[in-house]
Amino acid sequence: MKENTEGYFVLRLFIAGSSPVSVRAIKNLRKICDEFLENRYELEIIDAHQQPLLVRDENVTAIPMLIKKKPAPMKRLIGDFSEREKVLKGLGITA
Repeated sequence: MKENTEGYFVLRLFIAGSSPVSVRAIKNLRKICDEFLENRYELEIIDAHQQPLLVRDENVTAIPMLIKKKPAPMKRLIGDFSEREKVLKGLGITA
């Protein structure tokens, strides 16, 4: 695990198996991260079916859900992340 320095993003994505929406969310999110956060992010992908306790502990209320752990403030984004501008704004990234 890399050191959390300013400008380094720690992201946790909750999905539901290999559903079409989950696959699309992963693809869209990775594309955004690779373009705007190259070498400055850690993305953990969690299948809600395999880790229900983590879903409960993180208070995940919808899937797919992205939780931005760092940098502060923590944010939660829901959807397939196809609306790039909304995702960038939600993550606090200026394009």
